[in-house]
Amino acid sequence: MFKKTSTVGVATAIAHPNIAFIKYWGNRDNELRLPANGSISMNLDGLTTRTTVRFETRLKNDTFILNQKIQGGKALQRVSAFLDIVRKKANFNYFAEVVSENNFPTGSGLASSAAAFAALSLAATKAAGLNLNRQELSALARRGSGSACRSIPAGFVEWLPGSEDEDSYAISIAPPNHWELIDCIAIVESDHKSIGSTEGHQLAATSPLQAARVEDAPRRLDICRRAILQKDFEALAQIVELDSNLMHAVMMTSTPPLFYWNPASIDLMKKVRDWRDAGLPVCYTLDAGPNVHMICLNEALNEVKFRLQQIPAVEQVLVCRPGGAATVLE
Repeated sequence: MFKKTSTVGVATAIAHPNIAFIKYWGNRDNELRLPANGSISMNLDGLTTRTTVRFETRLKNDTFILNQKIQGGKALQRVSAFLDIVRKKANFNYFAEVVSENNFPTGSGLASSAAAFAALSLAATKAAGLNLNRQELSALARRGSGSACRSIPAGFVEWLPGSEDEDSYAISIAPPNHWELIDCIAIVESDHKSIGSTEGHQLAATSPLQAARVEDAPRRLDICRRAILQKDFEALAQIVELDSNLMHAVMMTSTPPLFYWNPASIDLMKKVRDWRDAGLPVCYTLDAGPNVHMICLNEALNEVKFRLQQIPAVEQVLVCRPGGAATVLE
């Protein structure tokens, strides 16, 4: 006797968040999440989202469990809307149970949504019986969270902005072992931020500074890409800090303004500039949150970590090397 099962398909995938060196902020198309400019990032090894998707004939609606808590409201709606895209591709209408777990703080500016939708893209398409290539997976992940497209390929990644849905995806420009950069993440606030990135992207165009930031993006991308390929830390440091400051200037001058920095963030940024002036190879960048990513060479890791641990405002230091691609777990 064969036991009847209601499972149509099931798969589990893991993905890493990424830290953007050249930032994505603002869309040309909010529904498709076509970015206003290209961006460059590094996947973060050691930080992972693990997601299992199970399509079932017996389910009456989608369910979403994140970090062992059942989700509703906007979180569930966002996952269901994404699953609708997968269902359309697979040409079926089965609902799914999605179980996801992060081993790092969620919603605090550490790109949890990037890792989440990269893992969801891979797990959902595999469970639905679809066989997408990396380019197609990256474009799909973008629909859930723009920066998720950068968590699909491995290592150092560039998001090509494209002109439409199919040609806006990310590619790897260097593998994880190309350059032993370290991201020391200074956690100064682990609470969920009040304004998420999705809402923030929609405000970008209200800033008078956004047009200038976007127009100059190709120049910054060229400098950053060349610095990575040539392993030129000083050039990388200068352009990474400039780009971070530009994005936050846009945030602070949008309507309404967004202030993601807190006093500890500003103090750390000042300290990093002093440390680098004194010869320590380290620079800072911040995503949409108060936590500070300290990018340094491997030789400076112990010193940077030690100095951060002496600062009372720093709750925790996460250490990440360049990470690999999103992967299905067999």
